[in-house]
Amino acid sequence: MPESQDNLEDRAARADKIVRDPSKYKICDGCDSIVLATAATCPSCHAYRFIEDRESVIIQARELGQRERRSLVKGDFE
Repeated sequence: MPESQDNLEDRAARADKIVRDPSKYKICDGCDSIVLATAATCPSCHAYRFIEDRESVIIQARELGQRERRSLVKGDFE
């Protein structure tokens, strides 16, 4: 199986987990990443403003779960 397909399946599975319990997550207002509700800052961009609306979290999770990752993470720089 191609790596990109595997990544897409992983993303879809993670998105499904978020959709099932959106109250545990919030959206970073800086980079649109979904983070745990307990996060004080975004681990991706270090922003500290978040969108906590459950419906917005569900919409964002579904969108991110249907496409390949476009953002850089710490591991990309190693």
